[in-house]
Amino acid sequence: MIPLRLRELESATLVRGDPGIAVTALVCDSRLACPGALFACLHGSKHDGHEFIGAAAARGAVAALCEPGRGDWPPGLAVLEAVEPLAALGEIGRLVRWRSRARVVGIAGSAGKTSAKDVLRALVAPHRPTVASPASFNNELGVPLTLALLEADTDVCVCELGTGAPGELADLCRIAQPELGVITALGPEHLEFFGSIEAVAAEEAALIAALPPGAPVVLPADGPLLDRHRRDDLDEWRFGLDPAADVHPLAWRPGTGTTETIFAVRGARVSFSTNLNAGHHRLTLAAAIAAYAALELPLDRIGLGAAAIELSPWRGQEQPLPRGGVLINDAYNANPLSVAVALEALAARRDGGRTVAVLGEMAELGIATPRWHAEAGRHAVALGIDLLVAVGPGARAYLDGAAGEIECCWLPDTTAAARALEVLLGPRDTVLVKGSRAARLERLAAALVR
Repeated sequence: MIPLRLRELESATLVRGDPGIAVTALVCDSRLACPGALFACLHGSKHDGHEFIGAAAARGAVAALCEPGRGDWPPGLAVLEAVEPLAALGEIGRLVRWRSRARVVGIAGSAGKTSAKDVLRALVAPHRPTVASPASFNNELGVPLTLALLEADTDVCVCELGTGAPGELADLCRIAQPELGVITALGPEHLEFFGSIEAVAAEEAALIAALPPGAPVVLPADGPLLDRHRRDDLDEWRFGLDPAADVHPLAWRPGTGTTETIFAVRGARVSFSTNLNAGHHRLTLAAAIAAYAALELPLDRIGLGAAAIELSPWRGQEQPLPRGGVLINDAYNANPLSVAVALEALAARRDGGRTVAVLGEMAELGIATPRWHAEAGRHAVALGIDLLVAVGPGARAYLDGAAGEIECCWLPDTTAAARALEVLLGPRDTVLVKGSRAARLERLAAALVR
């Protein structure tokens, strides 16, 4: 982290310690504390960070950010108090960002943000000192933690930007100040709070509005909802499967372990090998290639990173099942767009056995929640999925679109699902596990591979 001094924070009050102390790392997990770190004490669903101040200090933390009125501080630890700790973290992120020479790439969208971030980081890293959001650090906590990874020699920061309610993305852009924007896809997400897909598009378009004049922006070629938000003063790159897009695939030849591919990039032909193989990865790569090209990195050397892309866990991660077959663990999150893509990938991955879709609920979809689940069930039918297993109370509506057309069952929780799938699965089945975070289907995926 580019160092900053405690006296520079205006949104926190120093109640103990030297205001000239330099902070060289930012953590909110005491286990990650190191010499020079500032430990942010936050309330989680299971723990109160204030209980771990001593552990952070023992690992070398020099300061702690606390809520007002909390005592029992270890000796020698500087203490700052903030009524709004997340606002203070945002200020730290902005301060580090202002001091960095790195070009910040902001990646937003209804689906595929994390994978696009992972791919772009892998493509850029062989050419420039690069940092990127760990896992899905894409909210008011994750973005400051990402920016705190910036060092004086960092050239590129790939920053995932998420949203769950109107105005959140604009707030994150004010912290990250992106100089290049990528919107991966648009679709129904968090409709409980946005109300309509048009409102989702307006929220994601906050990234477009935040870019400085002349900045590159990467947009999906089939994203008409963004048309009213486009800007004439930006360098617009369009990606997609359409040959008219600035970046589109010309060839996609999956093999054992690697895929040979050719992409068109504003008229140039770029060929390389990659370890990605699912059909939807063509769009992920196209978006990342457009950003790579907009960063003016050498197209003839893009293959240096493409062969070693490492996607974050629970995002299409393939694992062998004990009795044979393959698990596709895509349990990190779900909305109608990402579920449709995952079902298509499952159908294409069939390998002699059945295709089994194990789906948890898609959360925060508002009053139309049953309809979106039923549509996903109908999509599974259209793709020829052999067995649909709905898990949890919120997932039952999948059967409204699939029952009577394909084999289906509903199970009340992950424990019941694990027991049932022991009997239901055959030795060559390909099994998709996907649901929103609330469904916690990663636990089911772990049980299946055990």
